[in-house]
Amino acid sequence: MYVRDAKNRDEVWLLDQIESMGLDDEAFRSRDYVIAVDEDTNTRVGFGRLRIHTGDPDVCELTGIGVLAEWREQGVGAHVVERLVVKARDEEFEGVYSLTDEPTYLAQFGFETIEQSVLPDVLKRRLEIKQNTVSDDVVGCKLSGEFKISERARERFKNARADDGTGGEPTATAEDFGIDPEEATYKYNTGR
Repeated sequence: MYVRDAKNRDEVWLLDQIESMGLDDEAFRSRDYVIAVDEDTNTRVGFGRLRIHTGDPDVCELTGIGVLAEWREQGVGAHVVERLVVKARDEEFEGVYSLTDEPTYLAQFGFETIEQSVLPDVLKRRLEIKQNTVSDDVVGCKLSGEFKISERARERFKNARADDGTGGEPTATAEDFGIDPEEATYKYNTGR
């Protein structure tokens, strides 16, 4: 599992996932996103965006963070957020903000909920829009201090696998039903 910058070819997939998850796609640019990829199958499993609001001063916002349902609870989102924070710091942003209705999720990484009055003006306006369109529960968060990620999330990410819905149950075989696959004949036997 790894996280990489999005490429132009990821645009359709990103838009589909953003729409299906009901996430913010305002001023969409695929180059603003990072994508978590399962290196064994090359399957895209999560994503997030570092949106730069130009002004005086410029402000960066983490937004559009999503993980496919079968890949959740495995550290994928944590690593997407980490990659976005690293990109923000590489671009020398001191403040990293997010507007979210899930502030407890970001709190585990060092983000703190902040009052609307403390937000930069551009984010105050975005917060009002998101509260009207997404949820009244959307609040502003800011990374205070260093980003932190648990060892558990790191280990889970290293060993992440899609949840196939079986809950870890093994797949039933012919033998489980008393059928000998060496001797059984089938209606459409090809003779092989």
